[in-house]
Order: sequence, then structure tokens, then C-alpha cells
Amino acid sequence: MRSDIRSWLLRPAGFFGFWLILFGPGLADLVVAALAAVGATWVSLRLLPPGQFRVRPLALTEFVLRFLYKSIVAGIDVARRALDPRLPLRPGIVIYHTHLPQGLTRSAFCTETSLLPGTLPCGFDDKGGVAIHCLDVTQPVAEQLAAEEALFTRALGGSRR
Repeated sequence: MRSDIRSWLLRPAGFFGFWLILFGPGLADLVVAALAAVGATWVSLRLLPPGQFRVRPLALTEFVLRFLYKSIVAGIDVARRALDPRLPLRPGIVIYHTHLPQGLTRSAFCTETSLLPGTLPCGFDDKGGVAIHCLDVTQPVAEQLAAEEALFTRALGGSRR
């Protein structure tokens, strides 16, 4: 019940703040902004009910900063491999056995990993492992994904099975 009340207070404030960032604090737009925030809150509570995640701001900040850093480093590595014929590409599929339960949490993690250059979740195996297409199967992809999963879980407070 407490998380419901908190969601009804924090989500519209976040949506309203997002509106102000995008469109500025024009007096004529504030009514539209408030209505949009209420509508977005209603939809978000339907799609993502309270209680599934407990966002931890410090861990989320660490997660975002690490994600940005890894994206830049991995993007440079992918570009180097694509442009330098001496650097080998050994594409293939690595099966990663996640500790996240099936459903929203696992889908969010797969979405996050799809944004990292050089890795792309492309399905599941018979045992529930995530098939990850990567540019170099000799790299420690599973270990890197385990570290990402730990940060992801800590940042969003998702449950592990």
C-alpha cells in the first residue's frame, strides 16, 4: 500500500518534471503538462504496477555511469575490429544463464544488454539461458554479463531466483 501511494506521488512528479525539461515552464502549458503527467502516470501504473522494482538512486547512478562508460569503450572496440583487418572477428553465440526470473525483469535486462555494442540477445535455449550473439566468442562475455546483471539487480532492486 505504501509503495502505491509513493508511486502515485513520485511518478506524476517525474513525468511533470520531464515535460518541463522538454518544453519549458510556460504558464499556458502547465495545465496540459499536468494532464499529460496524470495520463502517463495512469498508463505507467497499469503497465508497471508498484512493488516490482525498488529503485536505489546511488546504485542506479553507478549503473548508468558504468553503462555509459562500457558503451563508449565497447563502441570503440567494435569500430576498431570492423575497420582493422588484423583484429579478428570471431562472431558466434554464447549462452548466458541469468539468475533473473522470466518476465519483466529478464526482459528489461535483455533490453539493456542489447544496447551494449558487440552483444545482442537473440533468443533463449531449451534450459532458459539467453542466447547472446557476440562479435568475439573468445572474450569473457558471460563474465561481463554477470557483472552487468549484478549491477542491474542492485540498481533496480529486481529479484533474482
